[in-house]
Amino acid sequence: MTTSADRTKGVQEYYFSRKQKDLDAVSADRASKGEGPLINLGIGAPDGMPPQSAIDALCQAARQPGNHVYQNYKGLLALRQAFAGWYRRYYGVELNPEGGIQPLVGSKEGILLVSLTFVNPGEKILVPDPGYPTYVSSARLAGAEPVFYDLKPENGWLPDFDQLESLDLSGVKVMWTNYPNMPTGAKATPELYQRLVDFGKKHNILIVNDNPYSFILTDKPLSILAAKGASDCCLELNSLSKSHNMSGWRVGMVAGDPSLVKEVLKVKSQMDSGQFKATQLAAIAALGEGPDWFVKLNEEYRHRRDAAGKIFDLLGVEYGKDTAGLFLWGRVPQPERQEGGITPGEALSEKILHSAGVFITPGFVFGKNGEEYVRISLCAPVDRLKEAGRRIAQLTR
Repeated sequence: MTTSADRTKGVQEYYFSRKQKDLDAVSADRASKGEGPLINLGIGAPDGMPPQSAIDALCQAARQPGNHVYQNYKGLLALRQAFAGWYRRYYGVELNPEGGIQPLVGSKEGILLVSLTFVNPGEKILVPDPGYPTYVSSARLAGAEPVFYDLKPENGWLPDFDQLESLDLSGVKVMWTNYPNMPTGAKATPELYQRLVDFGKKHNILIVNDNPYSFILTDKPLSILAAKGASDCCLELNSLSKSHNMSGWRVGMVAGDPSLVKEVLKVKSQMDSGQFKATQLAAIAALGEGPDWFVKLNEEYRHRRDAAGKIFDLLGVEYGKDTAGLFLWGRVPQPERQEGGITPGEALSEKILHSAGVFITPGFVFGKNGEEYVRISLCAPVDRLKEAGRRIAQLTR
């Protein structure tokens, strides 16, 4: 029998894919009892509509016969120019559309591409804990060793540079950073980005900022590429998934110095043959949206964050009230490890799932420093969040 490659043995099926089996079973059980449907507050998949301009552009372009063929591996120049204009208007960053921007099939693709492009087997990648699980799995699929650096509440979930300097950095090629942070909701500052750039230059480490949440519940989107010297040692991933409610469209980008972006294209061009032209034209339209789009988007997310906070209040979960991004992150009360090794966050998550039919994500998914935490996705309407609260209130009486 054929066995899988050794590189796959260090990774598991993505948590939300594995967990779906349990959620389906709970849904079926509730239906058999005539109970209300499962309320899934787990994964961060925006439920709002994309801009109408993007939908109209997609429909119009899809009707054109010439738009259904293979596209340029670099993406349409007009799309790269649109990304450059987006960065100029909102981030105050000048990007080179000729070679400094590479469209991606969602920014998640970029995480593996960066690992495959820049890291040799046996070399190391700095990964935040807690952090997006794909940073770890992509490192392992590339044959690299993930080296974890702590994000902790006493530091506002920002990197501890003293700890970073104390690590064995020999063989480290790449460092992942992600602000607004997922899962904690911590916000970036220009000072943080400058320190990361200076750290990368000092140790000859490529800093890669994963930046898909920068428009969600923030006063002003920030980019690490605005920091002095960033072009020497930084790449940034971005996406329309969260900022424009287009997660299923799979439109992302990687940006930075053309010499670095060119290397990513070298690997990417072996994996696909470019995005559907109609999708690219729709993305151009979306990127042209003005500030009013983001004002309306964030007005809704503020209402949802307030409703999610009331759920945490019922559960006695401690959380920050001014976080950014698509999630609310909180520490469970009296976090004591449960029998069988189950973490405090998972114990609370499982209790709510099976007693109230509400799923919230246990924090262990994001690393050891998340074991005492849970996360609520804001990708559900206020009325559904309120219904989740009503069910949970019945458990806490």
